[in-house]
Amino acid sequence: MAIRVLIVDDSGFFRRRLTEILNSDPQIEVVETAEDGKDAIEKARICRPDVITMDIEMPIMNGIDATREIMKQRAVPIIMFSSLTYDGAKATLDALEAGATDFLPKRFDDISNDKAEARNILCARVKSVVSPLKLRPVSSTTPVAPRTPSTPVGSQRQAVAPKAAISHRTLNKAFNAADYDLVAIGTSTGGPVALQEVLTQLPENFPLPILLVQHMPATFTEAFAARLNQQCKIEVKEAKNADLLKPGVALLAPGGKQMKLEKRAGRLLIRVEEETDPMQNYKPCVDVTFNSVSNALGDRVLGIILTGMGADGSVSCKAMQSRGATIWAQDEETSVIYGMPAAVAEIAEQILPMKEIGKKLATNT
Repeated sequence: MAIRVLIVDDSGFFRRRLTEILNSDPQIEVVETAEDGKDAIEKARICRPDVITMDIEMPIMNGIDATREIMKQRAVPIIMFSSLTYDGAKATLDALEAGATDFLPKRFDDISNDKAEARNILCARVKSVVSPLKLRPVSSTTPVAPRTPSTPVGSQRQAVAPKAAISHRTLNKAFNAADYDLVAIGTSTGGPVALQEVLTQLPENFPLPILLVQHMPATFTEAFAARLNQQCKIEVKEAKNADLLKPGVALLAPGGKQMKLEKRAGRLLIRVEEETDPMQNYKPCVDVTFNSVSNALGDRVLGIILTGMGADGSVSCKAMQSRGATIWAQDEETSVIYGMPAAVAEIAEQILPMKEIGKKLATNT
């Protein structure tokens, strides 16, 4: 059965172009289009799509308000189309808080300069946000759309871990901050809301520094860090080169670059680097940051993997665990996309619902 899509945009040209692209994939069918948020609410109620693509700026009712109203009717994956600007970042974050699942650049050239690749990424993103049961089996020889560094988050649904590996694993063992020098958190799709949920539960006197890696474009991370800083009792800021780690301060990896941890003369500081490897899809990358953390601190790290597409973080988490570090993962039920947490579930000491992670971190502070 094809994935039924509702396209919402006030531009007739964009609606036609996106319809053409999505309908070119045999697993996707555009069943309806809407030209404003109010129209979208009514058509979502009538046609009950599997996925909605939503513009932000529209007449009569904008995409943020429409998303909020649609989610009151029925939970449905909504992909926002956003401009890659600071203002676009703020509006996109508002949409994610309202219930949107994911976002994509409004300009297809920002997804990829290659039209065929941009088409593959758009179709793959729509498939990624629906249940695997909705997708028809695909041959193992079917080409997988590559993900470009300009794409905000992962674009291809990954295989989930066996059911035995993804059940809840909650230990009575309390979190003891004295056992660690750092908390490192990695996430992707669904991460903005998950990070907000976790970090807002931490008290102002949280005794450890925190490193955050969220797959996000370069123009988004400054706005996201500022938003978290307003919402949290701890301080949250976008990481800068040579920043020192401090208790109760969370540093967010800047979009488009890599964040590494260094230990110099007994001090822990950040190195922000341009990515030079053309094969590295994620900028920032969880594995890059976590590997540097493991090299610097060994077993004195708590690594946490939250909701996200793909398996970024799985390699570094296994290396961290082999050195004695502790790994936690978000559970399947509360993950928007259970790719990244599933990839570390077998080695995770604890598998926790989103709301329980921040609560557990706050118990020993």
